[in-house]
Amino acid sequence: MGVIILALTIFPFSVRYKLAHFWATTVLWLTKLICQLDYRIEGLENILKNQNAIILCKHQSAWETIALYAIFPPQVTVLKRELLWLPIWGWAAATLKPIALNRQNQLAALKKLIRDGKARLNEGLWVLIFPEGTRTKPGVATKFNLGGCLLAEKSQYPIIPVAHNAGEFWPRYSFLKYPGTITVRIGPVIASEGRKAIELNYEAETWVETAMQDIHLTNTH
Repeated sequence: MGVIILALTIFPFSVRYKLAHFWATTVLWLTKLICQLDYRIEGLENILKNQNAIILCKHQSAWETIALYAIFPPQVTVLKRELLWLPIWGWAAATLKPIALNRQNQLAALKKLIRDGKARLNEGLWVLIFPEGTRTKPGVATKFNLGGCLLAEKSQYPIIPVAHNAGEFWPRYSFLKYPGTITVRIGPVIASEGRKAIELNYEAETWVETAMQDIHLTNTH
């Protein structure tokens, strides 16, 4: 699929995105068929119909980087620039308008996130951010980086928090996937108008971590 997307670079972004969306839905279907790993979504009603937003999602696995393409409207992902250097996959991802950051220069990365993030939002695209910055083990709570909420403060676009337990079935750094049902919980809209990033960050982080605890308790009873 990466080769096909690269071949279609001359076509509009919407064409390449449809192929990426098709790839994501196919991977989820194959994961269910081959690995008996399914998922359920709670809070679909919280996805805004006529307004794009910033998605702040828990990061445990490779699964959510694929699944959110299938669940949410057209979006771009904030990622480390080194991923775009990977042959085929990275090159194809580079054509999908990602916001690629150089983590070695934090100030420059933050400026780029805000500049490019506002541009993508103004285009009508959603912006996906993993505020922990890296994948974390299930049960581990990691502080959210402030970047996503600074983008919300500067752009005045709303935030949608997302919690899930994909790491329990598709662990980080593991080839093995385990059967079961992943729970994805989409939170209520967090309005950003007139609010500071630190306040938004606290609200989003609190909601996600509370939802994570609830998902864990629900699945263990």
